[in-house]
Amino acid sequence: MSRATLNTEVTKFLDEQNHPFRKEIEQLRQCILNTANELTENIKWNGPNYSIDNKDRITMKIQPPKKIQLVFHRGAKVQEQPKERLIKEEFKMLDWKGNDRAIATFNNMQDIHKGEADLKIIITEWIKATKYLE
Repeated sequence: MSRATLNTEVTKFLDEQNHPFRKEIEQLRQCILNTANELTENIKWNGPNYSIDNKDRITMKIQPPKKIQLVFHRGAKVQEQPKERLIKEEFKMLDWKGNDRAIATFNNMQDIHKGEADLKIIITEWIKATKYLE
């Protein structure tokens, strides 16, 4: 698999953060962008953010610097809830906050490596499920 093209503005932002989980952040950036190359990376809500057609879909929560969370969502505005979760398959790493919002938490690199195969499926399914939703 080829290396993802990282957004240089995001890299510069992270360089300035001096974050204790920088290696983990970089691993997640690569995983997200290598899994869904149609995503674009930018900074939103003080962390790396991933969107498709300018619609935010995944945001990395890196503050406070005690863990890293990936928030799977459909943007900042509250929207009508779908009747079912956007991903049908059950994944232990996902903490659902609504049928269109879930959070995956990583406490260290071991968590990322252990969950990477599931994470790639989640990213793929999330993009498929939300690509055409407002």
